[in-house]
Amino acid sequence: MKKIKFIRANKTKFGGAEVYLSRLSDELNKLSIGHELIYSTIPKFLPSWIRVILFNRQVCSLKKNSFYFSLERISCPDIYRAGDGVHKVFLDIEKKSKLNPLHKTYLYFEKKCFNNAKKIISNSKMVKKQIIDTYGINESKIEVIYNGINLEKFDFEVAFEKINKEFFFDKLKSETIFTYVGSGFKRKGVEEFLHILSKLKNRNFKAFVIGKEKKLSYYEDLAKLLRIEDKVIFTGARNDVKDFYTISDIFLFPTRYEPFSNVVLEAMNYENVIITTKQNGAHEILTDKYIMQTPTDYSIVNKIDDLLENPEKISEIKAQNLEIVKNFSIEKNVEQTLKVINEVIN
Repeated sequence: MKKIKFIRANKTKFGGAEVYLSRLSDELNKLSIGHELIYSTIPKFLPSWIRVILFNRQVCSLKKNSFYFSLERISCPDIYRAGDGVHKVFLDIEKKSKLNPLHKTYLYFEKKCFNNAKKIISNSKMVKKQIIDTYGINESKIEVIYNGINLEKFDFEVAFEKINKEFFFDKLKSETIFTYVGSGFKRKGVEEFLHILSKLKNRNFKAFVIGKEKKLSYYEDLAKLLRIEDKVIFTGARNDVKDFYTISDIFLFPTRYEPFSNVVLEAMNYENVIITTKQNGAHEILTDKYIMQTPTDYSIVNKIDDLLENPEKISEIKAQNLEIVKNFSIEKNVEQTLKVINEVIN
């Protein structure tokens, strides 16, 4: 097989696409499949939109006979994995100006990328439909391959003792634990998360909000305004997210736009009830009952109160989700991805 070069501008531990690429690379190494990861070398002091243009020039000028599997919007991919969704759709949802130089640049390369790729991998049916509807791409060019994660076992007692020691919650074991994980609080629904919690009749819960956020004080002030500051802990970015998943009961993620969030699979793997929105491609693998029509679909509050009053329902859904997530291993994802790569190469 020709050596595959995977293209992604940023190298970080926390981005969804970057985490996926790391898992994919690890699995390819296990299979002794030669590949290379290409990241941007463009100086970060330059404006974002200029960096996008220069990165495209960097990778496309050096392509020659290389096989490019891109996770970035570039003009010269062989395969493009649309893990970031459709930027044009995102702009409409967020009501952002398409005249902003960065957004204009993204839209230019997005169109080029979808048109020039020999094959497109979408990580949800939702995104596939958005690509077709927005850019008129032939559906036969798009393969849906859902995300995959490392399926791991966990030790509740070890995780509980660690977190309880840090946060000193005497009642932690008797309370229902909510979690939110993700950076970019506005798009991913932390404000709605807090409003939902504030509307619950049952107050026997604790909630952890995990992720990096520049405007954290806004959300801390909102928690105070909603009178749930004693119920919600903002932890910042963490390297031990698995411990929070492990002690959590309900993963609440009222996002505005998410092609398919890895965090949903991760939370399912650690036996969480999942509550998310129809704007998250991950809703496709879940039952409809706990899917919000929009981030402000507060009819979910009554359903959550029902869960809090009936812990046996929580246990039942946790077990169901653990069974579902077994179908979404990184091994299965890589197998499906290699099939598409082989089709294009050959």
